[in-house]
Amino acid sequence: MKATFFDSRIARVTALTLLFALGLGIRLFDLTDPPLDFHPTRQLLSALKARGMYYQALTDAPAEQRDFAIQQWKFRASVEPEFFERVVALTYRVTGEQLWVARLYSSLFWLAGGFFLYLLARDLVSTDGALASLAFYLLLPYSVIASRSFQPDPLMVMLIILFWWAVYKWSLTLNPARTGRTLGRSPERTEGKGEAEVTANGAKPESNLRDLRALRGSNAWLFAILAGLFGGLAIFVKFVAAFFVIGGGLGAALGRESLRETMRRPQVYVMSALGILPGAAYLIYGVWGAGFLGQQFGGRFIPSLFLSPSYYLGWIGMLENVTGIAWLTAGLLGLFFLRDRVGLRFLLGLWAGYALFGLYFNYHISSHDYYSLPLIPIVGLSLAPLADVLFAKLAELTATRWTRVLASCVLLFGLSASTLAVRASLKAVDYRPQAEALVEVGKLVQDLSVAGLTQDYGARLSYWGWKNLTSWPTSGDLIYHEDLRGAQSDFDQRFAEISTRDVFLVTDFDDLNRQPLLREKLNTCKILSQGDGYVLFDLRQPVTP
Repeated sequence: MKATFFDSRIARVTALTLLFALGLGIRLFDLTDPPLDFHPTRQLLSALKARGMYYQALTDAPAEQRDFAIQQWKFRASVEPEFFERVVALTYRVTGEQLWVARLYSSLFWLAGGFFLYLLARDLVSTDGALASLAFYLLLPYSVIASRSFQPDPLMVMLIILFWWAVYKWSLTLNPARTGRTLGRSPERTEGKGEAEVTANGAKPESNLRDLRALRGSNAWLFAILAGLFGGLAIFVKFVAAFFVIGGGLGAALGRESLRETMRRPQVYVMSALGILPGAAYLIYGVWGAGFLGQQFGGRFIPSLFLSPSYYLGWIGMLENVTGIAWLTAGLLGLFFLRDRVGLRFLLGLWAGYALFGLYFNYHISSHDYYSLPLIPIVGLSLAPLADVLFAKLAELTATRWTRVLASCVLLFGLSASTLAVRASLKAVDYRPQAEALVEVGKLVQDLSVAGLTQDYGARLSYWGWKNLTSWPTSGDLIYHEDLRGAQSDFDQRFAEISTRDVFLVTDFDDLNRQPLLREKLNTCKILSQGDGYVLFDLRQPVTP
């Protein structure tokens, strides 16, 4: 029998408790800091939507403020259903408008996904490997930061993991004679034995076989329905989840039997219907009903990028940000340590889903690191076979009690050091002064029309300053539209249009330095006000030469 490092129930429960305590604790640290630490443009989109929903029901709010909050909600683009924002807005009725509510929800979603990732990795490999997968998933630095964000992605990842767990459980009911892993002894184990050996309670073997088939059938329907529900909800929350749902489903099914055999099973059609209907209903409503989705799917697949080295280098850069190339490589190597063909095909299905996803969303996969967020549980699962081998060897080398304790202390030190490093990075920057400065800017420009070059296309001013802004394109936007989409820019015409506003706000000085023509134009305008992190130019009063 193979040695295991966590060989007692107490050790396993202690390790699980410690991992979840560290995972929750680090996510609750600095909970009330404004959500500007991770893709603030996307987070503020959800924050503005949730506030608008909240103010719509807040009848005692000032009319002007209420109208502005609702207008900002309705004005913002909607690609995904506003499910998460609605949950947060409902919670605001109890807590008041507190952005930490969304961070708490996202953190809990991520931790819930971690529990089912542990169960899945345990079924695929072992308890030792599952604990390693969970540690990677919960305490990877990028995972900590991203899983606190106010966006639907942590919820989507949780639902994807729930789908993987359910569909893998469903696959275990297929062709049990090949593996005999879940429904008692396989036919090979009982072949040639006497009736007394096969049945300890005096029942006939034929009766036991009927009971096993009935149990297998009920389990198949239960897990098929659960998989369909979880997969459908994941796709409903974000359409991109379809790549990971389909990849996991095909990997789980084809690991047990052929595609022809799988397609004969009625559970497949139930899963497919449950998986397709929620997202399809929203898509039909958004495109042909309300019409707000009609323009939201452009610019995601750009064929010319396949000929550009920047696409491949950008994707590699995003992988380094999310998992780190070292962990990614270790995860891929872990596949070679998985001897179970069923589990290997399942994991290969997950990797194939991510690869196809990256090839289709080629612009975003190379420029938006959070598009690779579902890769974290994939790498975590792939690390499990490698960790299982390492822990088995470690168990052999720490046969005595004291060596086992010493090895556990080393593991604890590594987990604690990683967590403290993340804590230090969270504490290094306080975004509260930025929010306070935007409140002051909002007061200064409340009665003026505003254009600006700011982070997040003016969303910060809209949220904290309660003021709308006509956004000047960033240098990245100009490159995207000119080089990738074939559009031509006309600086003089664009600035003439923007000059009809009263003032021009600059908070993104790095981007201003990348736009020398804009900088020169603004230098001809009088500075109306400036403070910590902003300059307000008066477009009505050019400087006299």
